[in-house]
Amino acid sequence: MELFVLLTLLLHVSADVFHEDLSIKACSHSGSDKEDVYILDGEDLCHIDFDRKEAVCPQPDFVDRVTYAGYYEQAVGEQAICQNNLQVFGNALKDLPLRLDPPAVPLVYPRDKLVQGEQNTLVYQASGFYPAPVRFSWTKDQQNVSQTQDSQAFLQSDGTFVQFSRLDLVPEQGQVYSCSVHHPALPPGSSKTRFWTVELQGPSLGPSVFCAVGLTLGLVGVAVGTFFLVKGNECR
Repeated sequence: MELFVLLTLLLHVSADVFHEDLSIKACSHSGSDKEDVYILDGEDLCHIDFDRKEAVCPQPDFVDRVTYAGYYEQAVGEQAICQNNLQVFGNALKDLPLRLDPPAVPLVYPRDKLVQGEQNTLVYQASGFYPAPVRFSWTKDQQNVSQTQDSQAFLQSDGTFVQFSRLDLVPEQGQVYSCSVHHPALPPGSSKTRFWTVELQGPSLGPSVFCAVGLTLGLVGVAVGTFFLVKGNECR
């Protein structure tokens, strides 16, 4: 699948602050793959969810919500421009080989410290690939899992992309999870897969051992003190 990506990079500099503002707009020949996102200093400032037909602007709960009126309608209009540009550039550059960069070694890690029976989230990070996006697939104890959340693909400074997939779980000792990333740059039918096994740490024996040692030393001290006290009285 061929993608055309229009990038706009704006750098804002003041006396003591340097900011990087990035706009990514992408479309495909079929029209099924499209993207419109604004990134500020490497963070998703706002992006378009074309399936839900709305702008999504992730913001913390403790701030006043900031919205951008007309952003979705503008993005829809720019998709038509992107489609036209894709046709023009596709004809002009049709003989150039398509750039393909496979994903680097993926990372898998829990969002929070593991506690048995408490809900957590397993995060899979794929990076270093081009073009975007990648496709993720998960298993739990060799059974396919479909209830996952995949992020947008974010452009990195080297021109490749990074993307995340998340799986909610309630960890139990010995569970085995796997996540595979699929990308056109990988050999046909292959993927990059990472396995992750739940290993819960038992309660630490340190405090109990220290307490026992302290109690033993205390009793020995009392016994020694009593011995010398008795000896002292006998000497009188």
